[in-house]
Amino acid sequence: QVQLVESGGGLVQAGGSLNLSCAASTSISSIEVMVWYRRAPGKQRELVARFTLGGSTKYADSVKGRFTISTRNTENTVYLQMNSLKPEDTGVYLCHLGHFARGRWYDIWGHGTQVTVSS
Repeated sequence: QVQLVESGGGLVQAGGSLNLSCAASTSISSIEVMVWYRRAPGKQRELVARFTLGGSTKYADSVKGRFTISTRNTENTVYLQMNSLKPEDTGVYLCHLGHFARGRWYDIWGHGTQVTVSS
């Protein structure tokens, strides 16, 4: 069973940076969709950044120009570089992989890493 482990969260002041990592227990070179979500207090889970097989990316309007999603297949890791952080970026950041294999779609989730941005 594929496992995801997120890391890199923490407490940072507004304007600071964090680089989140999502390490997969399997190769990600053929994974169709890799997504970072966040779950802020009192809010629904929202898509922050998405990377699809072929290299296209999508970002939430609130993070465009500040966050960058990337992958390093040799390390089976998905990254989220977060710059110019704001207090409203606070939340639990969750990594999600979507993959089609053996005739069905698989949704794989990590447990999340907490990001807290102080003003």
